[in-house]
Amino acid sequence: MQLTIPRDSLFNALQLVSRAVSTRTTLPSLGGVQLEADGDRLTLRATDMELSLTRSVAATVKREGTTLLPGRLLADVTRSLPEGDVTLKLRPEQRDVEITAGAARFHLRTLSAEDFPRLPTTEAGAATLPAEPLADTIERVARAASRDEVRPILTGVLVSAEGQRLTMVATDSYRLSVKHTDLEAALSGTIEANVPARALRELARVIAQEQPETVAVALARNQAVFTAGDTVLASRLIEGQFPSWRQLIPQSFEHEVRLPRDELLEVVRRVSNLAQRAAPLRLAFAEGELTVAAETQEVGDASEALPAPYAGEPLEIAFNPQFLVEGLESIDAEELVMKLSSPLRPGLLQPAGREDFSYLVMPIRLNV
Repeated sequence: MQLTIPRDSLFNALQLVSRAVSTRTTLPSLGGVQLEADGDRLTLRATDMELSLTRSVAATVKREGTTLLPGRLLADVTRSLPEGDVTLKLRPEQRDVEITAGAARFHLRTLSAEDFPRLPTTEAGAATLPAEPLADTIERVARAASRDEVRPILTGVLVSAEGQRLTMVATDSYRLSVKHTDLEAALSGTIEANVPARALRELARVIAQEQPETVAVALARNQAVFTAGDTVLASRLIEGQFPSWRQLIPQSFEHEVRLPRDELLEVVRRVSNLAQRAAPLRLAFAEGELTVAAETQEVGDASEALPAPYAGEPLEIAFNPQFLVEGLESIDAEELVMKLSSPLRPGLLQPAGREDFSYLVMPIRLNV
């Protein structure tokens, strides 16, 4: 294998695929990046057996071939190289790859290429989704997925698509985020899979970098394979039954309060500074007014009121401040509707006049 490639092209590709390099494995090959020179392309691959990333870039290939190099080290070396072209030359007898750029020369020992797993590829019959709405949906929903591996089923995002609608759902049992997206063209098939939130966040990052118009999605056995431009991301699916999320959303609420999203978000962020040590954020509704308050013993307290078209008996409800902030950040409208029933029942956030996005959050029981 011998090829020449612009340093920036190589480094950008390494930055992307290195996110799938394993850092906690006893198998050295999973800490590597596979380099395959073929035709006029260099293909880089990395995997930790849960997530894999493949990136193809243009290169001047003098001799085709495949090798495996330590991923993090290769990225660090490439970052340090001078601007301009980089030449990579596999030296089988020395069991290394010679990297030259300008007057700089490095020799990196190769890893055992035979131990590197074969990665999934996009198969025929893949469904095509518009890239920008897909990335937007991921950003709004994935934050509600659990990070606790004790219940792995909740660390994923339920992705389903049929006809002209894409739906994503995530919950950590304390909050639930649901986003429906209308598609311009109807899908030829259906999609339903519980995809790890980590993989979808990486996909959103790939879309931002590649800026493709569409993303091809294929489900094969226990894998989901996403193709965005010159990048392929594959992820293991999470097995098990995702919660029946439709049953978690109450059919009706006693109060619906329309509020300016930006103003409420600013107030909540400000007051949340005094909601420390797991202290709740209190929302007190009274005739025509909402007061947001927080208190942390031995630290201090804060409160701020804003006008609110609320009518009826006073209602005070408390939420985890981070969960409430993230819910408000996910609303893409000037105004939102906050739906409430009682201090012990969940609250629902939706864009005013729309039901394509819903964020359900459980309250915190107040002692006083």
